[in-house]
Amino acid sequence: MDAPVDVTHVRLETPRLLLRPWEETDLEGFFAYASVDGVGQMAGWQPHENREVSRAVLRRFIDEKKTFALVLKETGRVVGSLGLERLERSEDPEPAMLGREIGYVLGKDWWGRGLMPEAVKAVIDHCFQVWNYDFLTCGHFSWNRQSQRVVEKCGFTFWKEVAYRTQLGTVERTRLYVRYNPRKRKEYHV
Repeated sequence: MDAPVDVTHVRLETPRLLLRPWEETDLEGFFAYASVDGVGQMAGWQPHENREVSRAVLRRFIDEKKTFALVLKETGRVVGSLGLERLERSEDPEPAMLGREIGYVLGKDWWGRGLMPEAVKAVIDHCFQVWNYDFLTCGHFSWNRQSQRVVEKCGFTFWKEVAYRTQLGTVERTRLYVRYNPRKRKEYHV
């Protein structure tokens, strides 16, 4: 079952990143990475054709209050996003427990630097320690080895494979993973 989420007043810091709510002033940074070919396709969406597309998505990020902006501390530049998405009914491993699905995107210039595992681990800690979620899920297209490495580095366990219809109109084999709150492990009988 979907856990409540509101990142409006949440600020998380890692050694290299600040995770915070999106702001209207993030438009240029957002467009800069979301318009690059190869970035959105890793998550099933087209590169943003113009700033108006980015502005509409940015407005949704702000209104829905479930997506963090990933800001590189060294430069203050927005380099990605990390959302706590609603669970699809078929993708809910524990309908009686509260959780969310982590989804993320990182600008191509920052791939391979370990930034996304750093961000995901910070969000996992917050969800389990502060919001007391029971579990989190995460997934990646079967061909997306970069996201697979993030999932592995963050301690998720393979759960199942599903077919996922993307915004591009394709259907992708998607591997789903789950991670349970270790403070509640005894409750799960696993």
